[in-house]
Amino acid sequence: MTSIYDFRLPALEGGELDFSQWRGRPLLIVNTASRCGFTPQYEALQRLWRHLGQSTPDGLVVLGVPSNDFGQQELDTAQDISAFCQRRYGVSFPLAARSHVKGPEAVPLFRWLAKEGGFLSRPRWNFYKYLINREGKLERWFTPLTRPDTSRFLAEAQRVTFKRFF
Repeated sequence: MTSIYDFRLPALEGGELDFSQWRGRPLLIVNTASRCGFTPQYEALQRLWRHLGQSTPDGLVVLGVPSNDFGQQELDTAQDISAFCQRRYGVSFPLAARSHVKGPEAVPLFRWLAKEGGFLSRPRWNFYKYLINREGKLERWFTPLTRPDTSRFLAEAQRVTFKRFF
């Protein structure tokens, strides 16, 4: 795989998320969990999606990848995950099916992110964030401690999103 646009993941509500549909768009990929101390970050992720992605056809795509790899903090069924995200945080950005994001069982996407970002970029908890540029390459990654509504994160997200316009 040479870029993010070569990947596919099962979608949470059935079907498939084919990343090639977002070719030329920046992406923010986040491994998520519904019962984690970082779960309130969904609110800021939804705002990013609404303001930088959903409102423009070539804006930032926010993609959640629910995982039960850390502390067994994800709900059991796709229906429960979807209902929780929509009811509690109004999530409308794409969500993948519950996936492994670490170790030998990690989905190819997260193996690629770990290879591109290096050893320290491997998720060690929920809500690692990966910013992908318009060329489909990993631009920057953040641990769960960097919330998506901090000035540091927002500056990077805006830079990646609007880079082609400057």
